[in-house]
Amino acid sequence: MSPELVSILVLAVVFVIATTRSVNMGALAFAAAFGVGTLVAGLDADGVFAGFPGDLFVVLVGVTYLFAIARANGTTDWLVHAAVRLVRGRVALIPWVMFALTGALTAIGAVSPAAVAIVAPIALSFAARYRISPLLMGAMVVHGAQAGGFSPISIYGSIVNGIVEREKLPGSEITLFLASLLANLLIAAVVFVACGGVRLWSQGAVDDSGSAGAGGGSVTSGAGSGGGTGTASAPAAVATRPDAPAAVPLTAPVVATLVSLVALVVAVLGFDLDAGLTAITLAVVLSTVWPDDSRTAVGQIAWPTVLLICGVLTYVGVLDEMGTITWAGEGVGGIGVPLLAAVLLCYIGAIVSAFASSVGIMGALIPLAVPFLAQGEIGAVGMVAALAVSATVVDVSPFSTNGALVLAAAPDVDRERFFRQLMAYGGIVVAAVPAVAWLVMVVPGWG
Repeated sequence: MSPELVSILVLAVVFVIATTRSVNMGALAFAAAFGVGTLVAGLDADGVFAGFPGDLFVVLVGVTYLFAIARANGTTDWLVHAAVRLVRGRVALIPWVMFALTGALTAIGAVSPAAVAIVAPIALSFAARYRISPLLMGAMVVHGAQAGGFSPISIYGSIVNGIVEREKLPGSEITLFLASLLANLLIAAVVFVACGGVRLWSQGAVDDSGSAGAGGGSVTSGAGSGGGTGTASAPAAVATRPDAPAAVPLTAPVVATLVSLVALVVAVLGFDLDAGLTAITLAVVLSTVWPDDSRTAVGQIAWPTVLLICGVLTYVGVLDEMGTITWAGEGVGGIGVPLLAAVLLCYIGAIVSAFASSVGIMGALIPLAVPFLAQGEIGAVGMVAALAVSATVVDVSPFSTNGALVLAAAPDVDRERFFRQLMAYGGIVVAAVPAVAWLVMVVPGWG
């Protein structure tokens, strides 16, 4: 049995044990990385640790630390209240606002994980407040980031278009952008309906005054519903909504935290600073000035999620070091049937990107597609677009950077249950989207 096949089988065993024995998958993956790396691949400790995602570790710790402080001092409540006012109380619009916001950030040049790191904690705090499915809100944030992720001036778009130009393939920047935008918009609409978004419309509008009802908020429902006088001329009833946020005063800690969040956005987007290092620095400053508000913040960092993600990605790094990913890609590229090779490459892009860098796998797979694209049986523009969509929509996986950020940012949830939901949803996306992208973009022969 080849070393590459052994490494894939061990990964499958890790999934089975973690699922059936409730052991942290990250801890299992670290053990597997040590065993496979040293016994099968002949790597030393440095070789095993080469795949440790140090940058993602700092992002997860820094962002969850900063937003734990924001929750403690009332800043997230203030932001939720402001969001309600922005959409005039229509809670059902908030997921779409988050979709549009992350899409705008990536379209103008933010790296997708940076945009998700900024928006996800706010979006998921809102979801917790209004009992919106965290899966719905998290998916809207991630798919929003990917919707704008291939604009001609975006990071992903620039990289992929550069690879296409370097490989001397026909390309279309606008087609690539629109393919990703429309694919993610369609997926977001399906998720919105499937995860209870329609139900949110039926709830009416939250009273954003912060004073109605005992709990400080209300939901405006249709005329003549419960609570009214029962006459045709009665005003719309107001149902008490105990979980609606009261207006939060702009205390000094809240103002300072809001300034810190703006500083995070400016530092990441304007100066291309690392989101994790910036967030942890800002969190330390806030903790130093207001220690009482941040006393428990370090304990609220999503440590089990950090262990999970870093362990799995370290094992994926071992797979990369020993050539397993290249081995699988080259095996598919050697198939003599171009359309079959195309769909298999889309699936490899989706599966690997669910655990690793989306841009990295696109950079590896697009060159592998060059030989059968040169035969002229498949359009290069459609193939590149299908690979781009397949390799990025799966970022909802809890093992990808974006999915990990969503998992870590969700407050007041059963994290194991939410992890399973994200993993199941990621599996559905991996299974369905590459085939659909292939049928729509490759089979008709775009470009």
